Amino acid sequence: MDDSKIVELYLSRDESAISETAAKYGQRLRLIAVRILGDPPAAEECENETYLKAWGLIPPNEPRTYLFAFLGRITRHLAIDEYRKNASAARRGLVCELTDEMAECIPSPERAEDGAEACDLARSINAFLGTCTEQQRCVFVRRYWFFDPVSEISRRYGLSKSNVKTTLFRLREGLRRHLEKDGYTI
Repeated sequence: MDDSKIVELYLSRDESAISETAAKYGQRLRLIAVRILGDPPAAEECENETYLKAWGLIPPNEPRTYLFAFLGRITRHLAIDEYRKNASAARRGLVCELTDEMAECIPSPERAEDGAEACDLARSINAFLGTCTEQQRCVFVRRYWFFDPVSEISRRYGLSKSNVKTTLFRLREGLRRHLEKDGYTI
């Protein structure tokens, strides 16, 4: 079933929307949560909570053309919240590593406190990603949005691990320069 029809089920408050969503996106949503939590049962719980949140958010939202992105964002936030509550030492290392990498090029939270500032920052980051090649954008998003390990990104795109690490480093440096040019202090 296509996304627009699934969203229509949500809008008409038809409970089959959840089963259709699970059939189409359940595995991918669980994978996002597993990457963050490292715990399949907890990831399954995040997936189920995603359906509940989506039920409450559609309407007023109507993500007909971006349903997976809409659901993925919910899952990611739920998983990160769960991670913060019950982080294991092994996963804490990965999240800290990724946070440290991005801290090199993203302004501190105090700098982006209000909503307007956060929206401007998001626009600036999106503008930077718009200047990258499709492969660079994919590598960046797979690493910093989906938390994919370098080895999986390497396999997915047919690149060496060294090439992926170099690409990520250059992208972070480019993002830092882009944000500084837009007036952000890193």
